[in-house]
Amino acid sequence: VMGRRTVVSARVVDLQARLGQLTDERVAAAAQRDDLEGREAITRRLVDSVDVRMAVLDVRLETLREHRRQQSERVRAVAARLDGLRRQRTEAETSLRETREQQSRLEIERAETRMRIENVTATIRSEFDREPEAAIEAPCPVLPDGVLAAARIAELERELKLMGPINPLALAEFDLLKERYEFLQEQLDDIRSTRKELRRVIRSVDEEIVSVFAAAFAEVSSHFTELFESLFPGGQGRLRLTDPDNLLETGIEVEARPSGKNVKKLSLLSGGERSLTALAFLFAVFRSLPSPFYVMDEVEAALDDVNLHRFLGLVDQFRDDAQLVIVSHQKRTMEAADCLYGG
Repeated sequence: VMGRRTVVSARVVDLQARLGQLTDERVAAAAQRDDLEGREAITRRLVDSVDVRMAVLDVRLETLREHRRQQSERVRAVAARLDGLRRQRTEAETSLRETREQQSRLEIERAETRMRIENVTATIRSEFDREPEAAIEAPCPVLPDGVLAAARIAELERELKLMGPINPLALAEFDLLKERYEFLQEQLDDIRSTRKELRRVIRSVDEEIVSVFAAAFAEVSSHFTELFESLFPGGQGRLRLTDPDNLLETGIEVEARPSGKNVKKLSLLSGGERSLTALAFLFAVFRSLPSPFYVMDEVEAALDDVNLHRFLGLVDQFRDDAQLVIVSHQKRTMEAADCLYGG
């Protein structure tokens, strides 16, 4: 009996120890449960906050996409308008050239007509001793009494023969030439009026072309400066008009000065720097005149590793807004592609 009591006592001690251990574990589990419930509440609040933020970002993204679409439509409309203005200017210049040629021909014909009128007038004055106007208004002669018309005609014919050859159609020719002269004068006046109107149209077209070009150049120049400084940290780049006072005839020069170099001319840069500068200009045009996709053929062939990394960063900026198709033999370019074609 004493042995069993001892065993039972030991068992009771073990059970009490186990009960204490389980109680501690239960308290720890309850604390852990409370901690997890607190974390779960925090997580739920974070998820709700993220959902709200995502909804706001989705709305903003949709707004930005709509704004970009409208900008693209406006750019396309401006480009179409510019093409139309260029065609109008070409047509106006062609019409002006034809008008000038016609005016030149009419002036020559007018001079010839004036000369013929002067010759006929001189003939009337020298052979008939009359002014052309008086000769036209002169009445028919009255035959003397007793003189037959045939006899008078014969007498006049003898007198004409003695006078020598004359031009009996001089007065008629004078009238025709005068009428022709007046017609040519009217044509010349019309041509001068047309030329004036054409010059006004050309001037208007030139003004609109200058306005559109100035706006496009300012936008491309701003984007070029931004992209150049992104591709050449610490460098400076800008676009400059060779003749700012004459936007119809001006050229465009690219000034590029990478960090640590005191040069601006492209010819003094390395091949890779020239390529990267050209890419900055190309992507500046892309940003000013957005397109759904762009195709480039080995544009990064001359770039070293550092410049290639910058180029790929530039591509990454555009890949969300357009599809870029790049023909390349560069392994790093291929690794950055979403889809790869070729063997």
